Amino acid sequence: MENNYKMLAKTLYGFEDLLEQELRQLGAMDIKKGVRNVSFVGDKGFMYKANMGLRTAIKILKPIKTFRVHSEQDLYDQVYKMRWDNYLKPTGSLAVDATLHSKVFTHSKYVALKTKDAIVDKFRNTTGQRPNVDLRFPDLKINVHIDRQVCTISLDTSGESLHKRGYKTATNIAPINEVLAAGLVMLSGWDGQTDFMDPMCGSGTILIEAAMIACNIPPNLMRKEFAFERWDDWDVDLFEKIEESLLKKTRDFHHKMIGYDKSPSAISKAKANIKNAHLEDFIKVQHEDFFKTRKAGEDKLHMLFNPPYGERLNIDMQAFYKAIGDTLKQGYPGTDAWFITSNLDALKYVGLRPSRKIHLFNAKLESRLVKYVMYEGSKKAKYQNSKD
Repeated sequence: MENNYKMLAKTLYGFEDLLEQELRQLGAMDIKKGVRNVSFVGDKGFMYKANMGLRTAIKILKPIKTFRVHSEQDLYDQVYKMRWDNYLKPTGSLAVDATLHSKVFTHSKYVALKTKDAIVDKFRNTTGQRPNVDLRFPDLKINVHIDRQVCTISLDTSGESLHKRGYKTATNIAPINEVLAAGLVMLSGWDGQTDFMDPMCGSGTILIEAAMIACNIPPNLMRKEFAFERWDDWDVDLFEKIEESLLKKTRDFHHKMIGYDKSPSAISKAKANIKNAHLEDFIKVQHEDFFKTRKAGEDKLHMLFNPPYGERLNIDMQAFYKAIGDTLKQGYPGTDAWFITSNLDALKYVGLRPSRKIHLFNAKLESRLVKYVMYEGSKKAKYQNSKD
Protein backbone atom coordinates (compact mmCIF):
# COMPACT_ATOMS: atom_id res chain seq x y z
CA MET A 1 0.00 0.00 0.00
CA GLU A 2 2.88 2.41 0.72
CA ASN A 3 3.59 2.72 -3.02
CA ASN A 4 0.04 3.83 -3.80
CA TYR A 5 -1.00 7.46 -4.08
CA LYS A 6 -4.00 9.55 -5.01
CA MET A 7 -4.47 10.71 -8.60
CA LEU A 8 -7.07 12.79 -10.39
CA ALA A 9 -8.32 12.06 -13.91
CA LYS A 10 -9.89 15.07 -15.64
CA THR A 11 -12.65 14.62 -18.20
CA LEU A 12 -15.41 16.42 -20.12
CA TYR A 13 -18.73 17.42 -18.57
CA GLY A 14 -21.15 14.47 -18.75
CA PHE A 15 -18.40 11.82 -19.01
CA GLU A 16 -17.81 11.37 -15.26
CA ASP A 17 -19.79 8.10 -15.06
CA LEU A 18 -17.96 6.68 -18.08
CA LEU A 19 -14.57 7.55 -16.61
CA GLU A 20 -15.52 6.06 -13.24
CA GLN A 21 -16.52 2.84 -15.00
CA GLU A 22 -13.28 2.78 -17.02
CA LEU A 23 -11.19 3.23 -13.86
CA ARG A 24 -13.10 0.40 -12.16
CA GLN A 25 -12.46 -1.90 -15.11
CA LEU A 26 -8.74 -1.01 -15.15
CA GLY A 27 -8.49 -1.86 -11.44
CA ALA A 28 -8.24 1.54 -9.70
CA MET A 29 -8.87 1.80 -5.95
CA ASP A 30 -10.83 4.31 -3.86
CA ILE A 31 -12.64 5.86 -6.86
CA LYS A 32 -14.53 9.11 -6.18
CA LYS A 33 -16.50 10.98 -8.82
CA GLY A 34 -16.38 14.78 -9.02
CA VAL A 35 -17.49 17.34 -11.62
CA ARG A 36 -15.38 16.92 -14.79
CA ASN A 37 -13.02 14.67 -12.82
CA VAL A 38 -12.70 11.35 -10.98
CA SER A 39 -10.12 10.75 -8.24
CA PHE A 40 -8.60 7.34 -7.59
CA VAL A 41 -5.68 5.56 -5.95
CA GLY A 42 -2.99 3.45 -7.61
CA ASP A 43 0.76 2.93 -7.92
CA LYS A 44 3.28 4.01 -10.57
CA GLY A 45 2.36 1.11 -12.86
CA PHE A 46 -1.29 2.04 -12.60
CA MET A 47 -0.45 5.67 -13.45
CA TYR A 48 1.18 4.40 -16.66
CA LYS A 49 -1.83 2.17 -17.33
CA ALA A 50 -4.35 4.99 -16.75
CA ASN A 51 -2.56 7.27 -19.23
CA MET A 52 -2.36 4.56 -21.85
CA GLY A 53 -5.73 2.92 -21.35
CA LEU A 54 -8.37 5.52 -20.39
CA ARG A 55 -10.50 6.67 -23.33
CA THR A 56 -12.43 9.46 -21.59
CA ALA A 57 -9.60 11.07 -19.56
CA ILE A 58 -8.04 14.36 -20.72
CA LYS A 59 -5.27 14.40 -18.09
CA ILE A 60 -4.01 12.40 -15.13
CA LEU A 61 -2.75 14.60 -12.29
CA LYS A 62 -0.75 13.45 -9.26
CA PRO A 63 -1.43 15.82 -6.30
CA ILE A 64 1.68 16.34 -4.13
CA LYS A 65 0.59 19.14 -1.75
CA THR A 66 -2.63 20.81 -0.56
CA PHE A 67 -2.73 23.96 1.59
CA ARG A 68 -4.90 27.00 2.30
CA VAL A 69 -4.06 30.32 0.62
CA HIS A 70 -5.33 33.84 1.37
CA SER A 71 -3.06 35.96 -0.82
CA GLU A 72 -0.51 35.79 -3.62
CA GLN A 73 2.30 36.06 -1.07
CA ASP A 74 0.78 33.10 0.77
CA LEU A 75 0.87 31.07 -2.43
CA TYR A 76 4.50 32.04 -3.11
CA ASP A 77 5.61 31.17 0.47
CA GLN A 78 3.86 27.78 0.53
CA VAL A 79 5.22 26.75 -2.88
CA TYR A 80 8.72 27.98 -1.91
CA LYS A 81 8.67 25.72 1.19
CA MET A 82 8.12 22.56 -0.86
CA ARG A 83 10.98 20.12 -1.59
CA TRP A 84 11.22 20.67 -5.33
CA ASP A 85 14.56 18.84 -5.53
CA ASN A 86 12.51 15.62 -5.08
CA TYR A 87 10.97 16.22 -8.51
CA LEU A 88 13.35 18.35 -10.57
CA LYS A 89 17.07 18.97 -11.11
CA PRO A 90 18.34 22.58 -10.84
CA THR A 91 19.35 22.36 -14.51
CA GLY A 92 15.96 20.95 -15.61
CA SER A 93 12.98 22.69 -17.18
CA LEU A 94 9.43 23.29 -15.99
CA ALA A 95 6.04 24.60 -17.07
CA VAL A 96 3.16 25.65 -14.82
CA ASP A 97 -0.55 25.98 -15.57
CA ALA A 98 -3.36 27.00 -13.22
CA THR A 99 -7.13 26.57 -12.90
CA LEU A 100 -9.01 28.84 -10.51
CA HIS A 101 -12.42 28.92 -8.79
CA SER A 102 -11.83 31.78 -6.38
CA LYS A 103 -12.76 35.39 -5.65
CA VAL A 104 -9.26 36.17 -4.35
CA PHE A 105 -7.37 34.60 -7.27
CA THR A 106 -8.84 35.53 -10.62
CA HIS A 107 -5.95 35.52 -13.10
CA SER A 108 -4.70 32.02 -13.89
CA LYS A 109 -1.60 33.17 -15.83
CA TYR A 110 -0.50 35.33 -12.89
CA VAL A 111 -0.96 32.44 -10.42
CA ALA A 112 1.10 30.19 -12.72
CA LEU A 113 3.81 32.87 -12.92
CA LYS A 114 3.90 33.33 -9.12
CA THR A 115 4.23 29.55 -8.65
CA LYS A 116 7.03 29.36 -11.21
CA ASP A 117 8.85 32.27 -9.48
CA ALA A 118 8.70 30.49 -6.10
CA ILE A 119 10.16 27.26 -7.54
CA VAL A 120 12.90 29.02 -9.53
CA ASP A 121 13.84 31.27 -6.56
CA LYS A 122 14.07 28.22 -4.26
CA PHE A 123 16.55 26.50 -6.60
CA ARG A 124 18.57 29.68 -7.17
CA ASN A 125 18.83 30.40 -3.42
CA THR A 126 19.75 26.84 -2.44
CA THR A 127 21.91 25.66 -5.37
CA GLY A 128 22.97 28.79 -7.26
CA GLN A 129 21.31 27.35 -10.38
CA ARG A 130 17.79 27.73 -11.72
CA PRO A 131 15.56 25.58 -13.93
CA ASN A 132 14.40 27.04 -17.25
CA VAL A 133 10.84 27.47 -18.41
CA ASP A 134 9.93 25.26 -21.37
CA LEU A 135 6.26 25.42 -22.30
CA ARG A 136 6.49 22.73 -25.00
CA PHE A 137 8.65 19.89 -23.60
CA PRO A 138 9.38 20.55 -19.93
CA ASP A 139 11.00 17.96 -17.64
CA LEU A 140 8.25 18.71 -15.12
CA LYS A 141 4.76 20.01 -15.80
CA ILE A 142 3.02 21.43 -12.71
CA ASN A 143 -0.68 22.09 -12.24
CA VAL A 144 -2.02 24.59 -9.67
CA HIS A 145 -5.69 24.27 -8.74
CA ILE A 146 -7.26 26.84 -6.41
CA ASP A 147 -10.82 26.23 -5.24
CA ARG A 148 -11.83 29.22 -3.10
CA GLN A 149 -8.95 29.14 -0.53
CA VAL A 150 -7.73 25.57 -1.01
CA CYS A 151 -4.72 25.20 -3.28
CA THR A 152 -3.62 21.83 -4.67
CA ILE A 153 -0.25 21.48 -6.39
CA SER A 154 -0.08 18.48 -8.73
CA LEU A 155 2.36 16.96 -11.16
CA ASP A 156 0.87 16.57 -14.61
CA THR A 157 1.64 12.94 -15.52
CA SER A 158 0.24 13.19 -19.06
CA GLY A 159 1.76 16.29 -20.64
CA GLU A 160 -0.24 17.19 -23.72
CA SER A 161 -3.96 16.49 -23.41
CA LEU A 162 -4.74 12.78 -23.74
CA HIS A 163 -7.12 13.48 -26.61
CA LYS A 164 -3.97 13.81 -28.74
CA ARG A 165 -3.74 10.09 -29.43
CA GLY A 166 -1.08 10.29 -32.11
CA TYR A 167 -2.98 8.93 -35.13
CA LYS A 168 -4.49 12.16 -36.41
CA THR A 169 -2.32 14.01 -38.89
CA ALA A 170 -5.12 15.48 -41.00
CA THR A 171 -8.22 17.34 -39.78
CA ASN A 172 -11.15 19.24 -41.28
CA ILE A 173 -12.63 22.66 -40.56
CA ALA A 174 -14.59 21.46 -37.48
CA PRO A 175 -12.85 18.36 -36.12
CA ILE A 176 -14.26 16.43 -33.15
CA ASN A 177 -12.03 15.90 -30.11
CA GLU A 178 -10.92 12.25 -29.74
CA VAL A 179 -12.00 12.01 -26.07
CA LEU A 180 -15.43 13.41 -27.01
CA ALA A 181 -15.70 10.91 -29.88
CA ALA A 182 -14.80 7.94 -27.64
CA GLY A 183 -17.28 9.09 -24.98
CA LEU A 184 -20.07 9.44 -27.55
CA VAL A 185 -19.47 5.88 -28.78
CA MET A 186 -19.57 4.63 -25.16
CA LEU A 187 -22.68 6.68 -24.26
CA SER A 188 -24.45 5.33 -27.35
CA GLY A 189 -24.03 1.85 -25.89
CA TRP A 190 -22.25 0.40 -28.92
CA ASP A 191 -20.63 -2.89 -27.93
CA GLY A 192 -18.99 -3.95 -31.20
CA GLN A 193 -21.67 -6.58 -31.86
CA THR A 194 -23.32 -4.86 -34.86
CA ASP A 195 -22.31 -2.95 -37.99
CA PHE A 196 -21.31 0.67 -37.30
CA MET A 197 -21.68 3.72 -39.51
CA ASP A 198 -20.68 7.39 -39.44
CA PRO A 199 -22.51 9.00 -42.40
CA MET A 200 -20.71 12.37 -42.04
CA CYS A 201 -17.34 11.04 -40.99
CA GLY A 202 -15.09 14.07 -41.63
CA SER A 203 -11.52 13.05 -40.80
CA GLY A 204 -12.65 9.71 -39.33
CA THR A 205 -12.29 10.32 -35.58
CA ILE A 206 -15.57 8.69 -34.46
CA LEU A 207 -14.88 5.63 -36.66
CA ILE A 208 -11.33 5.24 -35.32
CA GLU A 209 -12.40 5.57 -31.67
CA ALA A 210 -15.28 3.11 -32.27
CA ALA A 211 -12.91 0.58 -33.87
CA MET A 212 -10.47 0.86 -30.95
CA ILE A 213 -13.37 0.28 -28.53
CA ALA A 214 -14.63 -2.72 -30.55
CA CYS A 215 -11.16 -4.30 -30.61
CA ASN A 216 -10.26 -3.12 -27.07
CA ILE A 217 -7.12 -1.39 -28.37
CA PRO A 218 -5.58 1.02 -25.80
CA PRO A 219 -6.38 4.55 -27.05
CA ASN A 220 -3.00 6.15 -26.36
CA LEU A 221 -0.76 3.42 -27.70
CA MET A 222 0.49 5.67 -30.51
CA ARG A 223 1.27 8.78 -28.47
CA LYS A 224 4.82 10.05 -28.92
CA GLU A 225 5.33 10.92 -25.26
CA PHE A 226 3.77 11.16 -21.80
CA ALA A 227 5.09 13.70 -19.26
CA PHE A 228 6.13 10.97 -16.80
CA GLU A 229 8.74 9.72 -19.31
CA ARG A 230 10.90 12.75 -18.35
CA TRP A 231 10.69 12.10 -14.60
CA ASP A 232 13.69 10.81 -12.61
CA ASP A 233 11.80 7.66 -11.60
CA TRP A 234 10.74 6.77 -15.18
CA ASP A 235 10.75 2.95 -15.44
CA VAL A 236 10.79 1.90 -19.08
CA ASP A 237 10.67 -1.85 -18.25
CA LEU A 238 7.56 -1.40 -16.11
CA PHE A 239 5.96 0.76 -18.83
CA GLU A 240 6.57 -1.91 -21.49
CA LYS A 241 5.18 -4.60 -19.18
CA ILE A 242 1.98 -2.56 -18.67
CA GLU A 243 1.75 -1.89 -22.42
CA GLU A 244 2.08 -5.63 -23.14
CA SER A 245 -0.61 -6.53 -20.56
CA LEU A 246 -3.04 -4.05 -22.19
CA LEU A 247 -2.28 -5.38 -25.68
CA LYS A 248 -3.04 -8.94 -24.56
CA LYS A 249 -6.64 -7.86 -23.94
CA THR A 250 -7.36 -6.84 -27.54
CA ARG A 251 -10.12 -8.78 -29.31
CA ASP A 252 -11.35 -9.59 -32.82
CA PHE A 253 -14.14 -7.66 -34.55
CA HIS A 254 -16.41 -9.36 -37.09
CA HIS A 255 -18.74 -6.62 -38.34
CA LYS A 256 -18.56 -3.77 -40.85
CA MET A 257 -17.54 -0.20 -40.09
CA ILE A 258 -18.53 2.30 -42.78
CA GLY A 259 -17.92 6.02 -43.18
CA TYR A 260 -19.40 8.44 -45.73
CA ASP A 261 -18.62 12.06 -46.40
CA LYS A 262 -19.63 14.24 -49.34
CA SER A 263 -16.29 16.06 -49.27
CA PRO A 264 -13.52 14.23 -51.21
CA SER A 265 -10.85 15.99 -49.14
CA ALA A 266 -12.47 14.76 -45.89
CA ILE A 267 -12.42 11.19 -47.22
CA SER A 268 -8.73 11.40 -48.12
CA LYS A 269 -7.95 12.78 -44.63
CA ALA A 270 -10.03 10.02 -43.00
CA LYS A 271 -8.16 7.38 -45.02
CA ALA A 272 -4.80 8.83 -43.90
CA ASN A 273 -5.83 8.86 -40.22
CA ILE A 274 -7.30 5.35 -40.40
CA LYS A 275 -4.05 4.11 -41.94
CA ASN A 276 -2.00 5.85 -39.21
CA ALA A 277 -4.13 4.06 -36.60
CA HIS A 278 -3.52 0.71 -38.39
CA LEU A 279 -7.28 0.17 -38.67
CA GLU A 280 -7.72 -0.01 -42.45
CA ASP A 281 -8.69 -3.70 -42.15
CA PHE A 282 -11.72 -2.71 -40.06
CA ILE A 283 -12.93 0.63 -41.45
CA LYS A 284 -14.01 1.46 -45.00
CA VAL A 285 -14.76 5.09 -45.98
CA GLN A 286 -16.17 6.39 -49.25
CA HIS A 287 -17.17 9.62 -50.96
CA GLU A 288 -20.99 9.68 -50.62
CA ASP A 289 -23.69 12.21 -49.80
CA PHE A 290 -25.59 10.57 -46.91
CA PHE A 291 -28.86 12.12 -48.11
CA LYS A 292 -28.62 10.08 -51.33
CA THR A 293 -27.87 6.76 -49.65
CA ARG A 294 -29.84 3.80 -48.33
CA LYS A 295 -28.89 1.14 -45.81
CA ALA A 296 -27.08 -1.82 -47.33
CA GLY A 297 -28.36 -5.23 -46.19
CA GLU A 298 -30.74 -6.32 -43.46
CA ASP A 299 -28.39 -6.44 -40.48
CA LYS A 300 -28.89 -4.17 -37.47
CA LEU A 301 -26.96 -0.91 -37.86
CA HIS A 302 -25.56 1.38 -35.16
CA MET A 303 -25.10 4.91 -36.52
CA LEU A 304 -23.29 7.77 -34.77
CA PHE A 305 -22.31 11.11 -36.27
CA ASN A 306 -21.43 14.74 -35.64
CA PRO A 307 -23.37 16.84 -38.18
CA PRO A 308 -22.51 20.49 -38.87
CA TYR A 309 -23.94 22.88 -36.24
CA GLY A 310 -23.82 26.07 -38.27
CA GLU A 311 -21.13 27.41 -35.91
CA ARG A 312 -18.24 27.15 -38.35
CA LEU A 313 -19.98 25.85 -41.47
CA ASN A 314 -22.62 27.97 -43.18
CA ILE A 315 -25.62 25.78 -44.12
CA ASP A 316 -29.43 25.98 -44.20
CA MET A 317 -30.11 24.33 -40.84
CA GLN A 318 -33.83 23.78 -41.35
CA ALA A 319 -33.38 21.98 -44.69
CA PHE A 320 -30.33 20.09 -43.46
CA TYR A 321 -31.92 18.65 -40.30
CA LYS A 322 -35.13 17.83 -42.19
CA ALA A 323 -32.99 15.87 -44.68
CA ILE A 324 -31.42 13.91 -41.78
CA GLY A 325 -34.89 12.85 -40.59
CA ASP A 326 -36.14 12.04 -44.10
CA THR A 327 -33.07 9.96 -44.95
CA LEU A 328 -33.33 7.97 -41.71
CA LYS A 329 -37.08 7.38 -42.21
CA GLN A 330 -36.88 6.38 -45.85
CA GLY A 331 -33.53 4.66 -46.12
CA TYR A 332 -32.40 3.25 -42.78
CA PRO A 333 -34.81 0.74 -41.21
CA GLY A 334 -33.37 -1.38 -38.38
CA THR A 335 -31.01 1.40 -37.32
CA ASP A 336 -30.20 3.02 -33.97
CA ALA A 337 -29.16 6.51 -35.10
CA TRP A 338 -27.31 8.82 -32.69
CA PHE A 339 -25.91 12.26 -33.32
CA ILE A 340 -24.60 15.21 -31.30
CA THR A 341 -25.63 18.80 -31.97
CA SER A 342 -25.35 22.18 -30.29
CA ASN A 343 -28.04 23.60 -32.56
CA LEU A 344 -30.93 22.72 -30.23
CA ASP A 345 -33.51 24.62 -32.34
CA ALA A 346 -32.62 22.58 -35.43
CA LEU A 347 -33.63 19.31 -33.72
CA LYS A 348 -37.32 20.07 -34.24
CA TYR A 349 -36.81 19.94 -38.03
CA VAL A 350 -35.67 16.30 -37.91
CA GLY A 351 -39.37 15.36 -37.74
CA LEU A 352 -38.73 12.34 -35.49
CA ARG A 353 -39.12 11.95 -31.76
CA PRO A 354 -35.81 11.13 -30.06
CA SER A 355 -35.94 8.14 -27.70
CA ARG A 356 -33.04 9.62 -25.67
CA LYS A 357 -31.40 13.01 -25.11
CA ILE A 358 -28.13 13.34 -23.20
CA HIS A 359 -26.85 16.77 -22.08
CA LEU A 360 -23.18 17.35 -23.02
CA PHE A 361 -20.72 20.05 -24.05
CA ASN A 362 -18.72 20.06 -27.29
CA ALA A 363 -15.87 22.39 -26.36
CA LYS A 364 -17.83 25.34 -24.88
CA LEU A 365 -21.01 24.62 -26.87
CA GLU A 366 -23.92 23.23 -24.89
CA SER A 367 -25.04 20.17 -26.84
CA ARG A 368 -27.38 17.17 -26.92
CA LEU A 369 -26.56 13.61 -27.91
CA VAL A 370 -29.86 12.33 -29.34
CA LYS A 371 -31.00 8.85 -30.30
CA TYR A 372 -33.59 7.91 -32.96
CA VAL A 373 -34.72 4.29 -33.26
CA MET A 374 -35.66 3.42 -36.84
CA TYR A 375 -37.75 0.26 -36.75
CA GLU A 376 -38.07 -2.34 -39.52
CA GLY A 377 -41.50 -1.50 -41.00
CA SER A 378 -43.67 0.86 -38.97
CA LYS A 379 -43.50 1.19 -35.21
CA LYS A 380 -47.25 0.52 -35.03
CA ALA A 381 -46.91 -2.74 -36.97
CA LYS A 382 -44.05 -3.79 -34.69
CA TYR A 383 -46.23 -3.08 -31.65
CA GLN A 384 -49.13 -5.09 -33.11
CA ASN A 385 -46.86 -8.03 -33.86
CA SER A 386 -45.53 -8.04 -30.32
CA LYS A 387 -49.12 -8.29 -28.99
CA ASP A 388 -50.06 -11.23 -31.25
